[in-house]
Amino acid sequence: MDISIRQAVGSDAPLIADYNQRLAQESEGLRLNPTCVRAGVAALLKDPAKGVYFVAEVDQAVVGQLMITYEWSDWRNGNLWWIQSVYVAEPFRGSGVFRALFNHVLNLANAQPEVSGLRLYMDAHNSRARQAYEGLGLKQTNYQVFEMALRKRAEGRVE
Repeated sequence: MDISIRQAVGSDAPLIADYNQRLAQESEGLRLNPTCVRAGVAALLKDPAKGVYFVAEVDQAVVGQLMITYEWSDWRNGNLWWIQSVYVAEPFRGSGVFRALFNHVLNLANAQPEVSGLRLYMDAHNSRARQAYEGLGLKQTNYQVFEMALRKRAEGRVE
């Protein structure tokens, strides 16, 4: 199977939003507000400072996605790239789509001296994702994620 990777463009927004909603439902049992997700995807695609989406294509159809956001590390004097919104359409899981996306991002990161590392977070119970990430050489850290949702942006979830 020939997998090509490219940076997402505005016309990819509806599918990316759909994949994000599927990701939340499949990985965490969450239903997201479609209007909020569509606006969030559009905002990132319009503002590269927020991040970038990459999509994987097979036969010119988008079958997977990965988003990168940025965090400045004063400890490392460099950027950490956070891998987020990883989704591969069900028929293509296990066929190397995520590996192709990850390798693309890894190559880009290695080519930029200011990038000091790659990070991601996942639901603690997602054993399939854990296996995929470990298989690519990612290591679990001692950090745990804490969160406080603020009401003005909490409209993304539909309970």
